[in-house]
Amino acid sequence: MLKIDNLKKSYAVDDGTVEALRGVSLEVSEGDFFTFLGPSGSGKSTALRCVAGLEHPDEGEIFIGGQCFYSSKKGILIPANERPIGVVFQSYAIWPHMSVFDNVSFPIVHGVKGRRSTKAEIRKTVIEALDLVHMGEFIDRPATQLSGGQQQRVALARALIRKPRLLLLDEPLSNLDAQLREVMRTELKDLTRELGITSFFVTHDQLEALAMSEWIGVIMDGKIAEIGRPAEIYTNTKSWQVADFLGISNRLEGQITYSTDGAILETDIGTLSIVSDISPPSSGQGAITIRPEAIECHRDKPNELSNLFEGVVQRTTFLGTFIDTEVKVNGRNIRVSLSPYSAFSTGENIFLSLPPERCKIVH
Repeated sequence: MLKIDNLKKSYAVDDGTVEALRGVSLEVSEGDFFTFLGPSGSGKSTALRCVAGLEHPDEGEIFIGGQCFYSSKKGILIPANERPIGVVFQSYAIWPHMSVFDNVSFPIVHGVKGRRSTKAEIRKTVIEALDLVHMGEFIDRPATQLSGGQQQRVALARALIRKPRLLLLDEPLSNLDAQLREVMRTELKDLTRELGITSFFVTHDQLEALAMSEWIGVIMDGKIAEIGRPAEIYTNTKSWQVADFLGISNRLEGQITYSTDGAILETDIGTLSIVSDISPPSSGQGAITIRPEAIECHRDKPNELSNLFEGVVQRTTFLGTFIDTEVKVNGRNIRVSLSPYSAFSTGENIFLSLPPERCKIVH
């Protein structure tokens, strides 16, 4: 439905040129919720603005629903107001001097060519859009009397009023408090599923991306580092850079030896057996990553577990749903996540098991 091919965009700055996008290519299927996830300055918002027609790329092509809206090769550049899109910005862009009705109706009053709708038709369309976001009762309220969450809903209604084929979301939840952000995350996800609308969402928030998306593309330094389903990209990434950005992860390095059954990694904490799903390359230096929550912890030494190591608890930090813990194993600190109902004390001995199938080889 959305296709981006070899998109490039650079900006001139005082000390040279910044390459915001360096050959970005991706495809989003009809009805999917795709998230571009990356740190500040990675190029994610630039990509969205290029799709919206608010930025002009240097090279590449952009297709929406099979129609080309930008092509450097063919000389095509269709303006933003003629693209079948709705956009919700981080700042919401709600006009303070207008009512909710005037804000939401703006795209169909001022942005549509051809036949003008009657006042009754416009009001009916606005009510329908506001009802989608549970804001129908606020239709005549001044924008200055809206809370942050209400402004976000108004911005979403305005983006949906033209029934766009593609919804573009530029970090629309980042200005909300934590509790409201969680509520709006669920509402936005449910609404896009209900409408069957294709969504292109950009964020730096890993939790938002994992919770809302059907597909995640991790972008770094203007290039796509990895694309995958949320669970797959979190638990089975092939890139240390992506694993590290998506949350806390332990990296263990050493001499790796491959076989048809998997691999063996000689590390500073000991020998690790690894279940590897890649074709055995030549042996040499290698590295694995394993999440803190993937490590099994025991007070008493268990029998018949692979990759079992004894350590000493160095630090514990209570975080509510889990206890973030550092364990020293053979002089090396390993991060683990403990249940708040089975806490260990600093200085206590602990046995760690690193299941071979959860040790992921990374480059």
